[in-house]
Amino acid sequence: MDQKLLDKIRGLKDKRRVVLLAHNYQPAEIQDLADFCGDSLGLSIQASKTDAEMIVFCGVRFMAETAKVLSPGKTVLIPDRQAGCPMADMITAGQLRSLKQQHPDALVVCYVNSTAEVKAESDYCCTSANAVAVVRSLPQDRRIIFVPDQHLGRFVEQQTGRPLILWPGYCTTHVLISQDDILQARRQYPDAIVMAHPECSEPVKDLADTLLSTGQMLKFVQNSPAKRFVVATEIGMIHPLKKARPDAEFIPASRRGVCPNMKKITVEKVLASLENLQYPIEVADEIRLKATRALQRMVEIRPGN
Repeated sequence: MDQKLLDKIRGLKDKRRVVLLAHNYQPAEIQDLADFCGDSLGLSIQASKTDAEMIVFCGVRFMAETAKVLSPGKTVLIPDRQAGCPMADMITAGQLRSLKQQHPDALVVCYVNSTAEVKAESDYCCTSANAVAVVRSLPQDRRIIFVPDQHLGRFVEQQTGRPLILWPGYCTTHVLISQDDILQARRQYPDAIVMAHPECSEPVKDLADTLLSTGQMLKFVQNSPAKRFVVATEIGMIHPLKKARPDAEFIPASRRGVCPNMKKITVEKVLASLENLQYPIEVADEIRLKATRALQRMVEIRPGN
């Protein structure tokens, strides 16, 4: 990587008092450049606790929105304004309001992979790590609407035994990982542990040894004696896993598991974002306050990960 480019970025970070965040699915060079790497909500919480005046979020738009919700006094930038999330865009606030009208007594649990407007229409937020605990904490006599990811929702149903009203959303990257991919990996690496993200399709999850969020995958491999893992999630996750366990081998379940939006962020775009203050994320106060309420209710549950 161009050392002059890196020096420019570091100089501007110091000058503008920037904290640089990178999601686990970002390109390796972006992860190595960041102050913090991790999952979207964890990064936003970390950034909110810093004294930085500006956040540059290397991820997709809903993640930068969440950072703005939790840090309204900080400037939040995303290096590529076209870095969106198809799953987050599969439900609008208007569609959720219509669904709520059909089930007026239901509570709404919203996966953090959603827009700020959808979070604002929800009662609780959840992550892939704590979705089961959030749903388990809710009153047994209340129906639950779960949006937008149907695959995470089905995982929660299986773990809690509670039927959910599911929205038919899905991650366009995770569903590219197929049952055949897992079967082939098992034939080729019979000694490997297969880790799959709950956003994967049901046939993939049924064949996995363990179902884990990205943060849980990192903890799992650090505590496992195994030396080989098949990883059924976005391919960028291989980089932090290798850093966590350099003695182990990590095999992507499918080379198709690449999020094109995550890969839109480049080092050059990070520099341009810092130089030109592009592209700022704004969330209207009314939306931000309601979204914060849903996030805060989740935090108060204190689910175990």
